[in-house]
Amino acid sequence: MDGSAIAMVPTTPCQARLERLPRIILWSVLSIVLLGVVSFGIWSMVWNKPLQQSSAGQSPARLPVYGSVPDFALIDQLGRPVRRADLDGKVWIASFIFTSCPDECPLMTSEMAQLQSDLAHSVDLRFVSISVDPERDTPAVLSQYAERFNADPDRWFFLTGDKRAIHRLAREGFRLGIADPVEPSHASPVKSSAPSGVRSSVDRPMPSNVGPPTSRPHLPRHWLRTLEPTAAFADHGRTKDTLHSTRFVLIDRLAQIRGYYESREQSALEHLRQHLQMLFQHG
Repeated sequence: MDGSAIAMVPTTPCQARLERLPRIILWSVLSIVLLGVVSFGIWSMVWNKPLQQSSAGQSPARLPVYGSVPDFALIDQLGRPVRRADLDGKVWIASFIFTSCPDECPLMTSEMAQLQSDLAHSVDLRFVSISVDPERDTPAVLSQYAERFNADPDRWFFLTGDKRAIHRLAREGFRLGIADPVEPSHASPVKSSAPSGVRSSVDRPMPSNVGPPTSRPHLPRHWLRTLEPTAAFADHGRTKDTLHSTRFVLIDRLAQIRGYYESREQSALEHLRQHLQMLFQHG
């Protein structure tokens, strides 16, 4: 044998295990890390969707119910009779305006027009604008006004009718503030804007007669204030104009009121869009 050759010492089983130990440890660590990544991915897929649905502050099942819109019989811009039953099975957004309003009402209607355009794919969505000045807002006047905002007459109804019935509908049906300076009992919206014996949404944010106790949401008051009606009025700057709420009202397929949204606040309108999607996704 060549003298320069190095003698090979046989490796014992114990030494072989010791040599493999670092690799075993490395692969064990990598396996644990990989298992953790996969587990987190599965967890995210399972839980992320519900978290996104509740990002607006509540899940669809917990959207408040503020009572139901009562039946009404009004006339739209084309002279067609419209009752609440005509909207059953639809999700709709309601507002109160009048066509001679110089400022707030055009802004409200513009926001509604934007919603109509953005949500054109929502075939079960309807828009309802009710005039608080029906004596001047005839169907013909409302038709011209609707054309200004490219309102689709099959999806967006501008309604007129009996003045007292409309004002009562606003106060007692939609629970929104409204005050007619012509009527002495409603001359001061700060004191009251509802008939005698009816607690007004102007007097306090949430009237005590909003549906049966079982249907009222049991949620913190500070959270409810983001949706419920308040004493917000259109400031027309003219003493003879009817004062009315500037809020949009969201109504579900069962004619239940599900939320109130200040039409002049973009954050509120974004919440409205989110809650609309909740109603569409979950009936």
